[in-house]
Amino acid sequence: MKKNLLNALKEIIHEANKLPFKEKVKFLNDARRMLHEDLSPFKNQPVDFVEWVPAENVVANDYNPNKCAPPEYKLLKLSIKEDGYTMPIVSYKLDPEREVVDGFHRSKAGKEDQEINTEVYGFLPLTTIKKDKQERIASTIRHNRARGTHDIDLMSDLVAELHRLGRSDQWIAKNLGMDADEVLRLKQIGGLADLFKDKEFSQSWEVVESKEV
Repeated sequence: MKKNLLNALKEIIHEANKLPFKEKVKFLNDARRMLHEDLSPFKNQPVDFVEWVPAENVVANDYNPNKCAPPEYKLLKLSIKEDGYTMPIVSYKLDPEREVVDGFHRSKAGKEDQEINTEVYGFLPLTTIKKDKQERIASTIRHNRARGTHDIDLMSDLVAELHRLGRSDQWIAKNLGMDADEVLRLKQIGGLADLFKDKEFSQSWEVVESKEV
């Protein structure tokens, strides 16, 4: 049976090769999606379905606390040129755009570097996650922290935003991979009083006025 299925697949591939380029890419994406959704035992893993999306449809999010220094970005582009895209860009599906959850600099390289853009025919490899914005923020931070790349000030801003969206310190710590003290420090960096309005402080604390010298 397996042999018959593979022979049938070869026939389908033979016919699909006759399609014009853009139709071929669409067919490839659709076929992969069907295999992912209807056949694969790994359907709960985003990396099981990588699709090629026009680069102009891939947009940055407005909360990424990750910065890439020029030397590292140059090395990233070299890596893609030499090795190809070995890691897909993680995205969230908007309509008709895709918002980057992780892989902004990989997407930027594919858009801006002419050599890379030509090599991938103006497309980018994407996986997709289905989460609300709060969960996507947490996912982005987890990806960045796992690589050791994140901006402290922007992290502080995101902790403040999650707090104002109603997320507890416990939720933030768990989903961002932090301990309670780190969440507190990031709140302190933000310097916003409303982040501490529900906290009880020791009555022994004193306000010390600073003197200018």
